[in-house]
Amino acid sequence: MKKYGEISPIQSPIAAERQSAKRHYGVHPYFTRRPHNVVRKYILHYSKEGDRVLDPFGGSGITAIEAFLENRVGIQNDINPLANFIAKGIADLVKGEIAEYEAGLRTLREACKRDLEELGRLPVEQLEDFTRRLELPRNVTLPKSSDVEHYHDLFSPRQIASLAIIRKAIDSIRQPYARKGMLLAWSATLAKLNRTFLSADGRSESRGGSSIFSIYRYKVAKQPVELPPWKTFEERASNVIAAKVEMERIIELKRRTAGWQGKFEVHQSDVDELSEKFTSKIDYIFTDPPYGAHISYLDLSTLWNCWLGTMPSMKARRKELIVGGELEIEEKTYTDRLGRSVEDCINMLKPDRWLSVVFQHWNTDYFDAILSSAAENGADLRAAVPQAGDTIWSMHKKKGNESVLAGELILTFYKTGKPLVRATESKNFDVDLAISQILAGSPTPVLYGENVFNQLILAAWRKGSIGSLKITKDEFNELLVRRGWRYDEENHYWVKELLERTLFGVSA
Repeated sequence: MKKYGEISPIQSPIAAERQSAKRHYGVHPYFTRRPHNVVRKYILHYSKEGDRVLDPFGGSGITAIEAFLENRVGIQNDINPLANFIAKGIADLVKGEIAEYEAGLRTLREACKRDLEELGRLPVEQLEDFTRRLELPRNVTLPKSSDVEHYHDLFSPRQIASLAIIRKAIDSIRQPYARKGMLLAWSATLAKLNRTFLSADGRSESRGGSSIFSIYRYKVAKQPVELPPWKTFEERASNVIAAKVEMERIIELKRRTAGWQGKFEVHQSDVDELSEKFTSKIDYIFTDPPYGAHISYLDLSTLWNCWLGTMPSMKARRKELIVGGELEIEEKTYTDRLGRSVEDCINMLKPDRWLSVVFQHWNTDYFDAILSSAAENGADLRAAVPQAGDTIWSMHKKKGNESVLAGELILTFYKTGKPLVRATESKNFDVDLAISQILAGSPTPVLYGENVFNQLILAAWRKGSIGSLKITKDEFNELLVRRGWRYDEENHYWVKELLERTLFGVSA
């Protein structure tokens, strides 16, 4: 491999393969996930075997897990205990024997299936007395935005009793890694056995999702669906075993060729604290920091953290990098801390190493915080690659249409160690001219609004004018409409109206 400073940065988007990895899709739900193949490509491009690869906002662990499988030291960090539980649970699937996991599932089937079937036949009036005999989680107060006030209200009596029966039986599995694997499957089952779960129209009852992942709050379904507990758990357990098989094949192939030396670490620190641990010790960072508001990760993870006994401290909650949430964190606080987080990332990198940040937002102050902090701390922006057109659409994105930026921008910086001299701040940035130049350079009659917006931000920043780029969603959309572009709500992109008739056979 070339020396780090001789690496030519990735300049083109990489087609996403979202559902192709069993280790990331189907094992356990989480709020946001980058396509694993995109992350892996960046890891392979910017690091070497044996390197320490970090994601300080690790989420469900895609960066650290892919680094681990590619013979690096994958370092997972997240302030959310649920995120680390998922990431470590997946990484630990390489431990133990498949036969032990299958035996663990049989143990649970023998211990639980009949009891769960009997529970399903109990009259409603007997359920409450039955549930009192079970070991249940604390009945904590939920965020104010929730439809119900307390944790237990998220479940029907049958759901909470079923989950408690399976959870207790998991402790009887003797083999420790099989027991952890079944606990991972049980935790994933929580997402379907609760009153926020809603079946998708026109599909089987189990093919649906929780409001936690679509509208980002605890909204109880008008007609809650009660899925069969054992079948729902067994499906998740089967997914966990399939993920283990997949990971073992990957590692076995490594052993037969280059040898196997992957390592995995988990940390649960604020980024400031993490920076003190890893000053100048990291070879590559690929991270996807939270995008301001909409997703209050710690609030929404109460469904899992409460029952797992991993509820975060108030100190951790105050450190969460979001806007709003139950603690009503102010936007200025978020922006300041976002800039400091980039500074911390650069501090953790060794000299002549690379940092990739995935980001997208309408607020140009957020981009300014990232770009300016990197420049001031000796990291040169070498690539800005749009990843658009492969987004999994949340309810928020579906309803937002053209007002929502669905794709992301991968900003990649090279640590030179020399602060960059920025252009003098100018308030004379011509948005109309910049948009016209960007559109003129579009080679196709189809474009993604976020790509245009991202190019506009970068053009303003390079001219020292990002502070004057105050453009609303409606103003941005109007600029495109005035230039003959129309938003296609079905495909979520913009089409050049004058060419529609000839290229797509539809009326302009």
